[in-house]
Amino acid sequence: MSDIRIYVACLAAYNAGHLHGVWIDACGELEAIQEQVKQMLSSSPVEDAEEYAIHDYEGYGAYRLSEYDGLDTAHEVACFIEEHGSLGAEILNYTDGDFDDAKRLIEDNYHGCFESLADYAQDYTESTGSVPQHLEFYIDYEKMGRDFELSGDIFTIETAHNEVHIFSSY
Repeated sequence: MSDIRIYVACLAAYNAGHLHGVWIDACGELEAIQEQVKQMLSSSPVEDAEEYAIHDYEGYGAYRLSEYDGLDTAHEVACFIEEHGSLGAEILNYTDGDFDDAKRLIEDNYHGCFESLADYAQDYTESTGSVPQHLEFYIDYEKMGRDFELSGDIFTIETAHNEVHIFSSY
């Protein structure tokens, strides 16, 4: 069972003044999620309950799930976050929930996680071998990293202290 869950509430019960719902593992099989919602609705204190809404969620990190998002979306987002961790949630925020863009950024534009932009600039310089070794001491990697970002060549997403994820903008 994952830590990514949704609370699905019965709208008929809610409108009648009752709190009736169930916490569901959002990373489970979609059919199992739908079955749990169906069982919750059938046990509603209000007869003939048919409608539900997602009233709460946990484990989605920075991503904000709407009560109007369907079970499919809640499940797809949960699985993406489970696969990519807090970075997945941040990427989905950055792309306004566009999974194709989020996947493209991670697969094609991701340069890794660094403690700072300066560390990225130093790694980039050393890996390209573009600066002779005897001149490396003269380089201000903090300014270089800042210039990378200000030029629009890269963008960053911070997921924690000393966790800067670097992506190329193109």
